[in-house]
Amino acid sequence: MKDKISQLKEEFYEKVKGKTLSELKDLEKYFLGRKGKVAELFKEMKSTPKEQRKIFGEKINELKSLMENVLRESIKEQENIEREKKLLQEKIDVTVPGLKLQQGGLHILTKTMLEVEKIFLSMGFDIMTGPEVENEYYNFEALNIPEFHPARDMQDTFYLLNEFLLRTQTSPIQVRTMEKYKPPIRIIAIGRCYRKDPPDAHHFPIFHQVEGLVVDKNVSFANLKGTLSEFTRRMFGESVEVRFNPSYFPFVEPGAETSINFGGWLEMGGSGMVHPNVLKNAGIDPEEYQGFAFGWGIERIAMVKHNIPDIRFFYRNDLRFLEQFK
Repeated sequence: MKDKISQLKEEFYEKVKGKTLSELKDLEKYFLGRKGKVAELFKEMKSTPKEQRKIFGEKINELKSLMENVLRESIKEQENIEREKKLLQEKIDVTVPGLKLQQGGLHILTKTMLEVEKIFLSMGFDIMTGPEVENEYYNFEALNIPEFHPARDMQDTFYLLNEFLLRTQTSPIQVRTMEKYKPPIRIIAIGRCYRKDPPDAHHFPIFHQVEGLVVDKNVSFANLKGTLSEFTRRMFGESVEVRFNPSYFPFVEPGAETSINFGGWLEMGGSGMVHPNVLKNAGIDPEEYQGFAFGWGIERIAMVKHNIPDIRFFYRNDLRFLEQFK
C-alpha cells in the first residue's frame, strides 16, 4: 500500500506539470473524483491489516490534501492566465479605423405619401385611413358597382372567406367617412391596395393610392380642377398643368381621366363629381349636397416625379435603387 501511495504521488506530479485549465480540471476528476485514483486507494484499505489501516488512512488523506492544494493553485493560476489573454484580445485599439454604420432612410413610396399628405393638409384636407380587408358592399356596391357590373372585371382582386376581399382601391374609406360624418367633408384617403394584375413595367398586384373627397353645398367641377391644379403645382412644379378627358367611372358622374403635362401629357388617375347613388348609399341627400372625388396612384406620382421607368423597382429591395432617395 505504501508503494502504491508513493507511485500515485509521483504520477500526480508528473501529469500536473504544464497543463491547461481544461486539462487540470480533467486531472482533478481523474485523481479526486468519486471513481478516481484516491478513491480506489481508500477501497483497497479494506484488504489491509487492521493495525495498519490508520497509518495508511492518514497517508492517503495527506496525499489527497496535497493534490487538492496543488490543483487549486494550478487552476487559479491558469484562470488568471486565460483571463489576461481574453483581456488582451478584447482590448480596444483606438488607432483602428471605426466601422462605418449604414444609415437607413424612408422608402421612396413612404416619402411620396408623406409629401402628398403634407400638401393636402396645407389645403385644409383631413387624412383618413381604413381596413385593407374589406367586404363587397364597401368595395363595390356602395360605390355604385353592383354584382355583375362590368367594372368588377377591371378590379379583379384577392378574395378571402365570407365575401371578404383585399380592397382594390381606397374608395371604401370615402364611403365609411360619409357614413360617419356629416358634410362638409374634405378628406384624402391613402393606403395600400390590391389587384390581380400581372407584374409589368406599369402594373403590380400591390400598389398605393391617394383619393380625395369633398362633399358640401354648391360643389362644382371647377372646385375639382382648382384642387388638382394646386396639388399638381406643388408636387411637380409651377409650370405643370392639368387636363381632363371625359371617361367613365361608376362612382362619379360626370367622370374624367386626369393628365398632367410633365414632359408630355401623362395620365395620372380618375376623377369626377360623386355619383348621386354613392351619396344616397352613404345617407347624404344629393339634392342638398354635391361632391367631387379623384384617385391617383402613389407609385405613378413617384415614377413621374423621379423619372422611374418600372414600377417593379419599388418592390425589389435593391439598395442600389433605394439609396438614391435617402
